[in-house]
Amino acid sequence: MGDLHNNGGFAENQLSVHHGSLLDFLLFSSPMDDIFTCILSWTSYLRRRFIDFVENLVVQDVYRSKGSVSVSSTSYTEYFNSGTCQTSSGQGKEFLANTDSGIVNTNRSMQLRQAVPFIFQGLAFPFLALRLAWSSILVPWRFAFCYVKRTQAQVYSIISRMERTLRGSSDDIGWLQRTPGMAPVEDGTARFLELLEAIRNGEHTLPNSFVYLFVPGLFSNHGPLYFVATKKFFSKMGLTCHIGKIHSEASVEHNAWELKQYIEELYWGSGKRVMLLGHSKGGVDSAAALSIYWSELEHKVAGLALVQSPYGGSPIASDTLREGQIADKETRRIFELLICKTIKGDMRALEDLTYEKRRVHHEA
Repeated sequence: MGDLHNNGGFAENQLSVHHGSLLDFLLFSSPMDDIFTCILSWTSYLRRRFIDFVENLVVQDVYRSKGSVSVSSTSYTEYFNSGTCQTSSGQGKEFLANTDSGIVNTNRSMQLRQAVPFIFQGLAFPFLALRLAWSSILVPWRFAFCYVKRTQAQVYSIISRMERTLRGSSDDIGWLQRTPGMAPVEDGTARFLELLEAIRNGEHTLPNSFVYLFVPGLFSNHGPLYFVATKKFFSKMGLTCHIGKIHSEASVEHNAWELKQYIEELYWGSGKRVMLLGHSKGGVDSAAALSIYWSELEHKVAGLALVQSPYGGSPIASDTLREGQIADKETRRIFELLICKTIKGDMRALEDLTYEKRRVHHEA
């Protein structure tokens, strides 16, 4: 930060011959050697002035941040104009001397360490400004990217729901027939029509040694004429028949238990075995009763006839309650309101007729 004080005298600065303005260095009227000498001197002068300027900023920042030491601005000016400092070799410290503020005792290394943050802050300011500007530019792009991704996900979800809705139960229909180990299906339509025509003409081969139990289907409790005409027709033929008074909107498991009680009551009351005729969900309930309680009903049941029973599942129930399709939650709420709240039934009555539930019961 200046020339050292040696033996009571001051060493002359190499540029002490140039005390004029900076234009003195530009007057190159001397020979070539003098021209190079002047250029070197000019470069050294500029370097020294730049170093002095940086050191001045450092020292000012140090003393500005140091509240316990007060140094006036004239002290800095006089110090740099004098270009001198005094070093004490015994303690390795410097004393900055001037007549206005006295002697300030400080440690150069401490000053430099304290000045480094100030210099770095000044150099880092443009980078911080650039980073802030870059972040400001990226924010709208990030929001736009997130919005596009969210919109894309919503579009894909809608397309997937539409495909699932339109496809419906096309993959599930006939699963029971395609199950390995199942007996082949025979088309008995022609034989059924032949027997039906004979019955209409008063010809039938139904034995009178059974008690016929009609098991109604879903929502049958709300049809007062349900199975009435069929019962009259059987009675005219001299056959004993009954309509099962079960809650058709209950679950399959619950109705299976109710039918078990019904079969045992008819068997012990008439002494005849019971022939079950199940229509729609009633056929599923009847098959469940025989499957679950077969050990108790084996000798009390003559057989089971299914009419329009969705034993393998119903596409209406599956398409209504299938998740992942359009308006699946809204549709389920509507049926819950209809079945559970309005007619006081059980939502499982419809769920048990889906392909998924029928596969589970078949495997069990």
